[in-house]
Amino acid sequence: MQNTIELNKISHHFDTAHERIELFRDLELTIQAGETLAIVGPSGAGKSSLLSIAAGLETAAKGKVIFTIDGAVVDALEMRSNSGFIFQQFHLMPELDAIGNLALPLRLKGNRDAFDVAAEWLDKVGLKDRARHKPHQLSGGEQQRIAVARAFVSAPKFIFADEPTGNLDARTSDGVCSLMFDCAAESGAGLVVVTHSNRLALRANNSLHLEAGRLEQAA
Repeated sequence: MQNTIELNKISHHFDTAHERIELFRDLELTIQAGETLAIVGPSGAGKSSLLSIAAGLETAAKGKVIFTIDGAVVDALEMRSNSGFIFQQFHLMPELDAIGNLALPLRLKGNRDAFDVAAEWLDKVGLKDRARHKPHQLSGGEQQRIAVARAFVSAPKFIFADEPTGNLDARTSDGVCSLMFDCAAESGAGLVVVTHSNRLALRANNSLHLEAGRLEQAA
């Protein structure tokens, strides 16, 4: 079934006390499940805003976004329920252990097998022996591996990652990057990544460069 995100003539800006900053104007982009896309560009170009609009987290100033899940057009709320998110900050619940953090999205959806599924994912990301460790007892790389697993645990149609390796050293970044792309390939989810890392961007099927309001193929 068709799972797509269509951005039609999307424009966005933000206002400061003294001026309006135009991020981009009339952008056109189609994202499909099963594909991986990297968005690169300088700081302040609007990459994170574009990601948020594509994910249904933020509404564009102008233009239209059409979300299609299993062949049916859905609203932004339904889109978000079919998406997983990975951020530069890990955003794990500090009071929950690793398996509890992984089980939480499933429990919120009423899945009675939440902890069994979470245990399978912990094993998949190589952290089975860290199940009862809380975030402060884990390294940054371990926390981000759990954050990646949490994004995929509910079998979403799309994954959105905003600088997912920004807080990690090069070696750890490579491991997290491989994990993220491997999970996307295995699950068939569409993966959209905002990154400053050309190394990460090269892993994607398609890489686009956002600068001065224009979205073009990356060199």
